[in-house]
Amino acid sequence: MPNNKSFLLHHSHKVLGRRQLLCLPAIYGASLPAWAQFRVEISGVGVTQLPIAVASFKGDDASPQKIGAIVLADLLRSGQFKSIDAAGSGLDETSRPDMSPWKQKGADHLVAGSVTRLADGRYDVRFRLWDTVRGQDMGAQSFAVLTGDLRLAAHRIADFIYEKLTGEKGVFSTRIAYVTKGGSRYTLWVADADGEGAQAALPSPEPIISPSWSPSGTQVAYVSFESRKPVVYVQEIATGRKRVLANFRGSNSAPAWSPDGKTISVTLSRDGASQIYGMDSAGGEPRKLSQSSSIDTEPVYSPDGKSIYFVSDRGGGPQIYRMPAGGESAGRAERVSFTGSYNISPAISPDGRTLAYISRVSGAFKLHVMEMGGQAVAITETTADERPSFAPNGKLIMYATKQGGREALMTTTLDGKIKARLGAQGGDIREPHWGPFQK
Repeated sequence: MPNNKSFLLHHSHKVLGRRQLLCLPAIYGASLPAWAQFRVEISGVGVTQLPIAVASFKGDDASPQKIGAIVLADLLRSGQFKSIDAAGSGLDETSRPDMSPWKQKGADHLVAGSVTRLADGRYDVRFRLWDTVRGQDMGAQSFAVLTGDLRLAAHRIADFIYEKLTGEKGVFSTRIAYVTKGGSRYTLWVADADGEGAQAALPSPEPIISPSWSPSGTQVAYVSFESRKPVVYVQEIATGRKRVLANFRGSNSAPAWSPDGKTISVTLSRDGASQIYGMDSAGGEPRKLSQSSSIDTEPVYSPDGKSIYFVSDRGGGPQIYRMPAGGESAGRAERVSFTGSYNISPAISPDGRTLAYISRVSGAFKLHVMEMGGQAVAITETTADERPSFAPNGKLIMYATKQGGREALMTTTLDGKIKARLGAQGGDIREPHWGPFQK
């Protein structure tokens, strides 16, 4: 591994291959029932999990997507639920089930529904949620969707259930972005929050790094080397139309959107050392924000838009700092990370209370979580973790790693007790970023 200065400069535009590090094998605990088709593996034991039975939806056998399996996989991946066997129940949303057997099984809640193909080719998806303890109907929904939207309908069902039972907004219908390298080919993918349904947003023979969702969820900023140097682009997801945001002399890298979507912070080396600049998201002349002779990179805005967290080696090794969103001319940058000598890739929770980052510990790169002003804690057993990103409800963190010798896109609860492997396209997986709630 190179010295701190040279690695941080390298990291500021991250032409990185997968770090060749030994990875500890995973030991998996609870998993999905055999009828679930999805690559979700749960490890660890939650402190408080809500027992729920999700029956296979009536008509699932003839449906292109197994709605009941998707709903259950979503709920389990959140870490908030544990599955109670509902095989062979024969229920749908019109049933009036006897609650006693479900209470005896230990299920506090029961979900059942149906999926039916309509004459016009669409699918009618319906479900109902019951409280088995109180014997109450907790609500129902129905969707008439095209084949391509069946997964979205299932995710919305899971969102409804999650919010009803936890009081928090569900994130299952949100999207993620990540990059794969397969052979000499790089691809930027946009996928469902479970990693499934991935669509290629940008294939390229040159590296693609640092995808960053706009607050509206309609655009992604990223860095591409298609011009044989790092250039920041902004691309519309729906149309694929892209434009150059930053193509100045030297390196242009690490884009991050402000919460209002009006500004994008970038790392530029146009004046020598890599420094952080702010740019109007529509383009224009950059405004210098960081003011040091060191390498400053990887900016990320606080949720209230008042601060920027970033990585700098101004203290000797890479650490995480915070400065006003207006830059160091508006106030002094303060160091935030103090545990360890090598901390990079900051991510801030949506409530602004928690910092996630990657720390190098004895040569291993591990995901750490720290309550602001508190003690940092490593929450993974893997040793090649990369680029944490919070779910928009702040309850999960997504990151890339190697697990048991395999590339993996993972989510974890903030305490590290529930981890799930997401479905993802094959290849060297890197650079994940979780999109916002859908409008």
